[in-house]
Amino acid sequence: MATKFALLLLALSPLVFANTASADTTNVLFLAGGRSHASGEHEFNAGCRLLAKALNEQSGLDIQATVINGWPEDQSVFKDVDAVVIYSDGTKVIQHGWERADQLAKSGVGLMFMHYAVHPSAEQGERYFRPWIGGAMETGWSVNPHWVADLKALPDHPISNGVTDLVRAYDEFYYNMRFQEDRDQVLDLVTAVPTRERLKRVINLWNQHGVNGIGKRQTLMWGIQREDGGRGVGFTGGHYHRNWAIDDYRKLVLNAIVWVAGADVPQDGVPSETVTEDALNENLDTYPKENPRIPLPNVEEFMQLPPATNVSMEDYENAKAAQKNRARKAKAKQLAK
Repeated sequence: MATKFALLLLALSPLVFANTASADTTNVLFLAGGRSHASGEHEFNAGCRLLAKALNEQSGLDIQATVINGWPEDQSVFKDVDAVVIYSDGTKVIQHGWERADQLAKSGVGLMFMHYAVHPSAEQGERYFRPWIGGAMETGWSVNPHWVADLKALPDHPISNGVTDLVRAYDEFYYNMRFQEDRDQVLDLVTAVPTRERLKRVINLWNQHGVNGIGKRQTLMWGIQREDGGRGVGFTGGHYHRNWAIDDYRKLVLNAIVWVAGADVPQDGVPSETVTEDALNENLDTYPKENPRIPLPNVEEFMQLPPATNVSMEDYENAKAAQKNRARKAKAKQLAK
């Protein structure tokens, strides 16, 4: 009898161990936004899949990352999820699930928003984003220039694991976020200092706060430990798809994903394979015209770009007025034909 019982245990042991391993697995759900901008910009689907592949196949961690395009119709995908990462245009994904996301946050699930996804309305920022992740972009308060940043990770925090030097990247790094009232509870996970020389493009959301922030350290990735036990992270980079090929840029984000999911970040950071040009061009959004091939980034080339000439508010308003005048003349010329 004892022998039969032992044989039964032996037969069942793979199932027992499989269930144990599954219970210990960290589950990350990426929600990718739809096609946006030009090819190589706002490549939400391709970016999510590149990061998920790094976590699933290259990190060596007990982690399962899943990518879904848009807000899921099947709500069962949220079962046992440890973190949800949203990478999209504004609130185009989260708008379909405000209350569900709020329930997830209050149950301790980690939430991370990347690039344009950190930009809700002022009301949504106050009601959801600041409680969830500690801050958000806000029109009239925050700015969205394209600039070359030397990213500095917060020392002695898991985000900085394996990243020993400054990480240089050219991106549309928003800054001057609207943070929660208890600012001391918000971690400045990644920071950089914008300068007039580093600002290469000043565009539609520029304001006096952006001017005032020049020469001052700005928070480009932030995080909180919520009272519900979960964590929240916001990251303003991610406009240019090519930047995922910068090893330490990618590592900072992978470290953040693992941290927001409540898992341990390896001492040397989350490992991943160097992204080749072929890998960078996988899963890109399709457009009516053939996609131009995205080259690997050469940040020093972007350093050579001339500084923006419309940084002061006077120059910015003059440039905006001139642009409107050109558009008006072009329209009149077209109508005259």
